[in-house]
Amino acid sequence: MKRELRWHEYITININWFNLTTRSQVLTPLIIPLLVQQFVGEANKGSYTGMIRLWALMAALLIQALMGILSDRNTSKFGRRRPFIFVGVVFEVIVIILIGLSAQLEGMSGYWILFGLYILSMVGANISHAATQGLIPDIVSSEKKGLASGIKTLLELPLPLVFASFVVAGMIEQGNLWGAIFALITVMLVAMGLTMLVKEEPLSETPPPTNWTPFFRLLAMTGAFTAIILGSGWAVNQVIRSFGELTGTTQLLVSGITGLLGMGVAVFVGVLLSTAISLGDDRKNQKPFVWWVINRLAFLVGATNFAGFMVFFLQEKFPEYRDGFEVAGPAARITMFIGIFILLSAIPSGWLADKIGKKPLIVLAGLLAGVGAAIIVLAPDMTLTFVGASIAGAGVGFFYSANWALGTEIVPADRAGEFLGLSNLAGAGAGAVGAYIGGPIGDSSGYVLLMSIYGAMALFSIIAVLGIKME
Repeated sequence: MKRELRWHEYITININWFNLTTRSQVLTPLIIPLLVQQFVGEANKGSYTGMIRLWALMAALLIQALMGILSDRNTSKFGRRRPFIFVGVVFEVIVIILIGLSAQLEGMSGYWILFGLYILSMVGANISHAATQGLIPDIVSSEKKGLASGIKTLLELPLPLVFASFVVAGMIEQGNLWGAIFALITVMLVAMGLTMLVKEEPLSETPPPTNWTPFFRLLAMTGAFTAIILGSGWAVNQVIRSFGELTGTTQLLVSGITGLLGMGVAVFVGVLLSTAISLGDDRKNQKPFVWWVINRLAFLVGATNFAGFMVFFLQEKFPEYRDGFEVAGPAARITMFIGIFILLSAIPSGWLADKIGKKPLIVLAGLLAGVGAAIIVLAPDMTLTFVGASIAGAGVGFFYSANWALGTEIVPADRAGEFLGLSNLAGAGAGAVGAYIGGPIGDSSGYVLLMSIYGAMALFSIIAVLGIKME
């Protein structure tokens, strides 16, 4: 039996989620794109942002899986999880300081140094992330896991989004990059320090020998998926270049259709190959699961990349944001609106799923995300842009709840961990597909078109729902 927790312990076991979301909302959509733009210039900023995102996400996927295995088996007297959280946060703090120093560099040398540092920051973050997600299962009793998860959601989503939008992004908007970095570092160190107050019970027995097969299988899947993304990106670029003489609406139409098809093929082929590696011949008996992953990955391609290219989109659409770091504030506030409406829509999603069913709710989510994206793309001012962000956020919130609930029904009960673990590949793969293939499209045809493609991917994901046929 797990002991009864005091009220403040529900905060200390979850406070590191505040750190993890804050660093992701400051680095990924704000600091990294703006520094890439500074180093490589306007013409290729999307392509190089996509490249850095691809390799950072693939590294994050592998590091999180590896550190999860190692922290599960850690016999330290300080507990299984806290040593990893401490090391991960301290390591990333050092890397983020180096990222700040890299802002003084110029040209491609600055970019490649940033490239390496950002991957190292993802290593540190995912050492910490893998251990943090083990605290609730380790410490909280079954009847209190709902309470603990609710506090986790609060600390993981709305609070860091508001902080990043109004505090850190405001500093970047004013050109105070070091102020933003020190604010982020303060959050990271305070959250880590509070997490060190968690009372963990060290493992009393030496764990059995490690089964490395799942990790090596994940390694193979990641390599195969990365190859597909690289191949799809190359093919899309070749097609767009071959029609380079086109102009106006025709050129946008060709680029849009090519980009959408490229992302769709990467999603479909990537899932088929990944599930073949993971499940082998059993994949033939798991068609609903395969279509569930396709639906999840297709939707998340747009949802996870909207924020990553938001600064470039706003710079293109609103001339007042084209110079300096002024774009950081409005970009962060759009992300905040999306995040808050994700939370607000997640609350009634269970009731809606019972009323209309999980699959219809997933379809509704795709429609809302698509409509919200369309409003953002067509909005003549920031006020209507915030409205579109709110609608898209509601769609994402419905999707997260309904898609995951449907997945838990589809997977075999005795292999739920193995099957649902593939959803991590969908999450990281979505960011990689949308960024690596989408970045060059933004450079060549504009970020308004790229955001339109992301919205279309949400609509495209609806098709996959038709393949999820429950027995």
